[in-house]
Amino acid sequence: MTRPVPAFVVTGPSGAGKGTMVEALLARIPRLRLAVSATTRAMRPGEENGVHYWFVSDEEFDRRLRERDFLEYHVFPWGQRSGTLLTELERIASHGSVPLLELELNGSLEVKRRLPEVVTIFVDAPIEELERRLRGRATESSGEIEERVALAHEQRALAPEFDYVVANDDRDRAAAEVVGIVETALAANAAQVG
Repeated sequence: MTRPVPAFVVTGPSGAGKGTMVEALLARIPRLRLAVSATTRAMRPGEENGVHYWFVSDEEFDRRLRERDFLEYHVFPWGQRSGTLLTELERIASHGSVPLLELELNGSLEVKRRLPEVVTIFVDAPIEELERRLRGRATESSGEIEERVALAHEQRALAPEFDYVVANDDRDRAAAEVVGIVETALAANAAQVG
């Protein structure tokens, strides 16, 4: 008998389409629930605590770090911190659901290290497509886009560290592939446990 799959992680370079793959998974696999990250950044208009993020103070984040409450966390260059609380995975599992995490690469590798049975999916796209998507967002300056594209080159070298690599060169095909990976893993796990 194996332990239940504790979580699925979707990661990849900025602009690869992680969010699109997560949306497809949540729409097509009702058992999945997106793990809500804790963050130290201020709540933006329209955001709700516990829905978009768990908004916490720097002091509370520090306390939770000391108490080893985080599965993983990330410090952004501008000082903001975000992370996945272990209680978030427990909350999702207590409702009979399976956690889905959308993470940066380092956080994904930390989760894989701490939970070897987690299923990790690296979403990739051709560099030209990544750059086009980043420019289409119009949320970063030209210099920031160049930095993200350079970082994407480095991040792609980490792809073999993950269980699956999905090329997001066609959104519908890639989404179907990601959904297939998760459905297959859930079915295999149910067969082993049951």
